[in-house]
Amino acid sequence: MKQIFYNKAVLNNFKKKITVSGDKSISIRWVLFASLANGISSASNLLLSEDVLAAISSIKKLGIKVKIYKNKCLIYGKGLDGFKYKKNVTIDAKNSGTLGRLILGLIINTPYEIKLVGDESLSKRDFTRVTMPLGKFGAKFKLTKNKSLPLTIQGSGNLKPIKYFENKGSAQCKSSVILAGLRTNGTTFIKAKKSRNHTELLCKYHKLPLKISNKKNIDLILFGDRIKISPINSPL
Repeated sequence: MKQIFYNKAVLNNFKKKITVSGDKSISIRWVLFASLANGISSASNLLLSEDVLAAISSIKKLGIKVKIYKNKCLIYGKGLDGFKYKKNVTIDAKNSGTLGRLILGLIINTPYEIKLVGDESLSKRDFTRVTMPLGKFGAKFKLTKNKSLPLTIQGSGNLKPIKYFENKGSAQCKSSVILAGLRTNGTTFIKAKKSRNHTELLCKYHKLPLKISNKKNIDLILFGDRIKISPINSPL
């Protein structure tokens, strides 16, 4: 085995500042949540990859102002009902499954059809895993024969809360239902297999009406988390 010897003097003199790029999944979620906030949200070290830039382009098409300069991104949110829906809008999720699935929960109340497209790779993925539960809220979808992109969504102004069992361990599907649940006038219940909790943490940070059961019982061990999403103006 080859041995590598380090010069102690060189290591002692290493005083460089290293900056690690932001996380893609969290960056996309931050962009979407910031578009729902009332006022200006600011992020430093946001990962400006193609997927995150696609998320920024998406909310701009929905009437949200965004400014990027140096290492900061400013998003001028207009509240939960602040999107300006227009006719003949197409949102391009590029290669991002996170954006493609979460944005559907975000725009579930659109009065006009919105077309969602993606690149060749994303267009091969099954989107029924998210359109089926979102359809139960009252939205209508049109998909290809392969159950993939491109698809169209037409929302509802009278969204109904649902009970959803996510058994695949998909943080994307779970997050899309959480975002949709915030737009209803009732309480949505989710039972979800364990997956990433970025969305739940952002809801907690923004003091949104989402509650996760912490009871230790056999149901949670076998099936994961129980999540309760109340109307946006309701107390926890």
